[in-house]
Amino acid sequence: MQKIHVLLKKEELDAQRLEGKVVVVLDILFATSSIVTALAHGATEVIPTLDGRAALEAAKQFPDGSYVLSGELNAETLSGFVHPTPQALLAEGIKGRRLIYCTTNGTVALAKSKGAAHVYAAALLNGRAVVERIILQHPDSTILIVCSGSADNFNLEDFYGAGYLVSLFRRRAASADFSDAALAAELLHDHCDGLDALRRARVGRMMLARRLDAEVAFAAQESCYDVVPLLQHGALRPV
Repeated sequence: MQKIHVLLKKEELDAQRLEGKVVVVLDILFATSSIVTALAHGATEVIPTLDGRAALEAAKQFPDGSYVLSGELNAETLSGFVHPTPQALLAEGIKGRRLIYCTTNGTVALAKSKGAAHVYAAALLNGRAVVERIILQHPDSTILIVCSGSADNFNLEDFYGAGYLVSLFRRRAASADFSDAALAAELLHDHCDGLDALRRARVGRMMLARRLDAEVAFAAQESCYDVVPLLQHGALRPV
């Protein structure tokens, strides 16, 4: 039987024993939404890094320049980097290129998850594909759905995304053991409009103030991509 739990912020990973567990990282606005979009549109892989310095260091491995550098720190796009949102990456042209990516929260959450048996990146955009993969490949595992949050704070949009995944697990694996946090996330998702939730969230309001409503609306779409990013050897690749 699968056990499904939701962590409210990435810092809660510090108290978890990850060995043998499956971790699903969510950063809806925008890290995992951007990762999913890049891979769905032909990026060869995504290398998540902790910060801009680490991203530049990673880029030295690829002197041919066949990569895109994208990242932010505290919601400000790094100098010389592509804006780290889904549509900005599509406009840059990602097909056939490697994405080297750093964010304040999402890529940090991925780094914190490395001790798990399997680490996936998920968003509203690919929720169904990720859940189906986990049900088929990890039927008796403990699943930790990790909301990245923001600098030790809870984020509404990530919790909503977790609720979407839990609701999908419920439809396909009703006998699973759901924690109270998972049940709370499911209730939020099932009784709330996604785009409204993202717009009303603190980060969503920040994005609207910066005239990025189209990016928020893009990230609010559910299961429009079948890509399932798996973290292996320091890179996310579709499986």
